[in-house]
Amino acid sequence: MSEGISRRGKNSWRIKFDLPRDPVTGERQTRYHTVRGTRKEAEAERIRLLHAAHKGNYVDPSKMTVAEFMEQWDRDWASASNNLSPKTLERYRQLIRLGIVPHIGSVKLQQLKPLRLVEFYAKLSREGREDGGGYAPRTVGQLHRVLYRALGHAVRWGLVQQNVAAIVDPPKVEAAEIEILTEDQIRAVLAALRATTSLYPLICLALATGMRRGELCALRWGDVDLEGGSLRVEQSLEQTAAGLRFKSPKTKHGRRSISLPAYAVAELKAHWANQNEKRLAMGLGKAPEGALVFCHGDGEPLKPDNLSKEWRRLVKVRKLPRVTFHALRHTHASQLIAAGVDVLTLSRRLGHGSPAITLGVYGHIFGDSDDKAARALEAAFQRAKTD
Repeated sequence: MSEGISRRGKNSWRIKFDLPRDPVTGERQTRYHTVRGTRKEAEAERIRLLHAAHKGNYVDPSKMTVAEFMEQWDRDWASASNNLSPKTLERYRQLIRLGIVPHIGSVKLQQLKPLRLVEFYAKLSREGREDGGGYAPRTVGQLHRVLYRALGHAVRWGLVQQNVAAIVDPPKVEAAEIEILTEDQIRAVLAALRATTSLYPLICLALATGMRRGELCALRWGDVDLEGGSLRVEQSLEQTAAGLRFKSPKTKHGRRSISLPAYAVAELKAHWANQNEKRLAMGLGKAPEGALVFCHGDGEPLKPDNLSKEWRRLVKVRKLPRVTFHALRHTHASQLIAAGVDVLTLSRRLGHGSPAITLGVYGHIFGDSDDKAARALEAAFQRAKTD
């Protein structure tokens, strides 16, 4: 044994450490934990436990409740070292506070069994919300994923022997039909908004590129090549309760180059000229390369949530098709599929992590691709017969 760590098995280690002496008896308090993983992970866990003991945050695993564990998981992992984005952390905390803690927070962590989770998910679906209503299956699925992730760390930290969330299925979520504008609806939307909103160039670019709202809000003129007819997606704007922050794409595929159709280039050129005219009138000078393409008059960024709200207002006031702003991205994808663009190109253009994600979302739109394959094979067979 070295520095309080000894091997218990191939991927198992026993950690030994001391708590502060008992304040009443003065006796030494030694604790042991078993951790799965590498020795490096065991060393990191021992440091974490020693730190918790020093701060007075240590809880005996046999007495730890689900609520106490979720608090520790938030403090020691979710909030630490940028393991989660601020937006994801905000959502996780909301799910823990409203869904997990009120219903199973008092359960001892080591006594949390699969059947208890089955009952938990069923109750959430019936009457889990604060107003007495039931959560949607998608929300229960999100709660399940938080538990699955957290309990996975509980296993690695030696607090429990099994991740019970790994053997329990959340309610099945019915696949929702994605919202798409038809060609006639696209023309109607553009005609209705052309002279009635300052967001018209942004909406045009959303349809032309399939960019997400956060990517549109973070786009800078330095990332746009008007002469070459392309742009680079380098950042996204994220909105949380703490405010706005620019962030890099989650994956390398999110940082991408997108070719622009001629009409989008024309709209951007007109927007560039109009933006600079307004800046000069305000005494701000010509927009620098780092200026945002879509912003308020003073150059401050548009809030993604406000963009969605303004879109909903326009839909209502202008009597447009009742679709979400994200439907513009889906519409872009559907137009490319109809034009025969292959799934790999589409995936790269949308910034998906892999073509499998693209197929999972838009596979049903490819429709008659199997018929096309059969016709292609028939044509090849007929040519072979005549050669």
